[in-house]
Amino acid sequence: MSYKDGYFKFLFESGEEMVFEEVHPRALKQFDLKNDKSLIGKSFRVSFIEVIEDSDEDFVIYRIESLKPL
Repeated sequence: MSYKDGYFKFLFESGEEMVFEEVHPRALKQFDLKNDKSLIGKSFRVSFIEVIEDSDEDFVIYRIESLKPL
């Protein structure tokens, strides 16, 4: 859906929006999510992980591991 202030927003088929703080460099090399506006509205299979900060178990970020166009 968008990239703003370091956050990548995706809309899932269920209607749920999800914000990702990180994208694996391999996925960014494949798809320029920060600058390529033509990718907005495209469908992808998104693989991601939760990264939990050791110092604060309540702090979780989501990182995209891979993207595959549908």
